[in-house]
Amino acid sequence: MVILKKMYLSFFLISLCLTACKDSHNKSKNNQQKKLVDTIETTTKRDSVVKKSHLDKDPLITSKNVTSFLSQYGKENPETKAIIHTRLGDIHIELFTDTPLHRANFVLLIKSGYYNTTCFHRVVEDFIIQAGQSDKSLTAEIRNNIGSYRVPAEINNYPHHKGVLSAARRWNMNPNKESDAFEFFIVHKPAGLHHLNKEHTAFGKVTKGLNVVDKIAKESIDKGEWPLNDIDLNIELK
Repeated sequence: MVILKKMYLSFFLISLCLTACKDSHNKSKNNQQKKLVDTIETTTKRDSVVKKSHLDKDPLITSKNVTSFLSQYGKENPETKAIIHTRLGDIHIELFTDTPLHRANFVLLIKSGYYNTTCFHRVVEDFIIQAGQSDKSLTAEIRNNIGSYRVPAEINNYPHHKGVLSAARRWNMNPNKESDAFEFFIVHKPAGLHHLNKEHTAFGKVTKGLNVVDKIAKESIDKGEWPLNDIDLNIELK
């Protein structure tokens, strides 16, 4: 009888441990976004750009063809204006023409429907709001189909004022300051983030909707800087 009680106790403790581990896993997205407050690093409608027939084939873009692919894509897709729709309002943006690879990449991700599966996943008031990631399976699927690559840096003289659209990037083991292909941020700090000048590629700016940026920046967040209520994106080109 004593042995049985010990066995039941062991099973109970094991079950409790597994439950705790599961809860910890479910909260992983809340912790994986935690960053130093002075850096912006990466975290982790489908049209002709990403066809269903392409799912089992090689990705569209690789580290070898990224420059040639985006250069050609940019010539064929010249859009420079877009609207980011959110539950808190619309943010109008203009893409810079002197960062052609970043502009083309952003347009590609809009047209592929990628951003419409993502959200603002990192929000830090008086710093930045960062988007381009989610924990949805569709996000990962489209991302895999487009490819695993970085966008070559196109560092310009545009300062990181409030409202600037800039590319996130890895700081470690990235001497050429290549940009993450999928994640971007909008500067919220009123005085700007000028320590990021010449470090991140600024490739656009907010032309209307800074009040919406303010609203997003004031959203309640968890310890991982992820908004407690998701702020999904829906981006359209103008």
